Amino acid sequence: MVVALVSPGQGAQKPGFLTPWLELPGVREKLSWWSQLAQVDLVELGSKADADAIRRTDATQPLLAAAALIAAAELPLGDVTITAGHSIGELPAAAIAGALSADTAIALAGARGREMAKACELAETSMIAVVGGQADEVLTAIQAAGATAANRNSPGQVVAAGPIAALEKLKANPPAKARLIPLQVAGAFHTDAMITAQTALSEFASALEVSTPQKILLSNADGAAVTSGKDTINRLIAQVTSSVRWDLCQETMKDLGVTALIELPPAGTLVGLAKRTMPGVEVLSINTPDDLILARDLIARHGVHPTGEPSVQFSVATASVKGHFAPLAELNEGDAVAAGDTIGHIDTRQGPVPVTAPTKGVLVEWVAHPRDPVAPGHTLARLTPGGAA
Repeated sequence: MVVALVSPGQGAQKPGFLTPWLELPGVREKLSWWSQLAQVDLVELGSKADADAIRRTDATQPLLAAAALIAAAELPLGDVTITAGHSIGELPAAAIAGALSADTAIALAGARGREMAKACELAETSMIAVVGGQADEVLTAIQAAGATAANRNSPGQVVAAGPIAALEKLKANPPAKARLIPLQVAGAFHTDAMITAQTALSEFASALEVSTPQKILLSNADGAAVTSGKDTINRLIAQVTSSVRWDLCQETMKDLGVTALIELPPAGTLVGLAKRTMPGVEVLSINTPDDLILARDLIARHGVHPTGEPSVQFSVATASVKGHFAPLAELNEGDAVAAGDTIGHIDTRQGPVPVTAPTKGVLVEWVAHPRDPVAPGHTLARLTPGGAA
């Protein structure tokens, strides 16, 4: 019995989809903090913004990452074996697997959205869904038109991307028995059109702290399990210009014996694919907090139960702005701190910005050191919650 927890990609969002989640204790406050890291107002985007506003690449990507992580925090993740995400969904999946902190995933999602939006402005590109047809004939037609198979979601669903002229050529010479559906997107994601975004993200990610995944984390590139923190971040950056192979992720899940698949909000797309390509697997979409009861029940019935062995859990203090870090001179590793205590500040051109402890606990390690350059989402310090190491 194996549970897979999956996160959707861009296009799954709907106006107001986060509204019911704001009623949960602490969610509004968490989203307000993540809004600083992502440099967009996640509360406004998730509850009041219209369809056009949340279609913007710089808005959609951190919004989807935040939604997935908000819901995942309400689940018994210790019983979940596999995590995976489609495109931007791979970032919250990495955080759920323990390879990134939630704060780091949100900051990276914000940077990813901004840089991909900039890349979209450099040339006229777009994407078209190709539904049906023979798989080899579809791929041949896409290549002949000068486009790229950017998403291979299942044998009968491929997304072509590239210059407008190439997509027009594909429409003029479609593969047999296939339907072409133009997508309302800003550009050709997961192609070489995003190379400037990939370069910028590589620089942004160079100072991020990553860890070896504690769950099986499947990569969009080839459906393989990621083996290290370095592999995780390298694949997340490379993913911007490479095809999403969700078809291979599903094949790996079947090979690993997945018996239940839960899609985090805004859910429906990946569950729909699973129903067609993973017969016999029990699936569930989480879209509101009301769905959490069913999700917990599904995990209880299919999940891997904890061993009961003790493990140390850490919380992290992260940067909210770009600048240079200055830890509090009188605070040393091993000292106890209370939630909200100032543990240092970040020197910016506008002046110092305080850094506070996210929880009560013990300062275990300074990750950033005096005068280290930092950016939003960079981990500054690790703490053990609860006041004891």
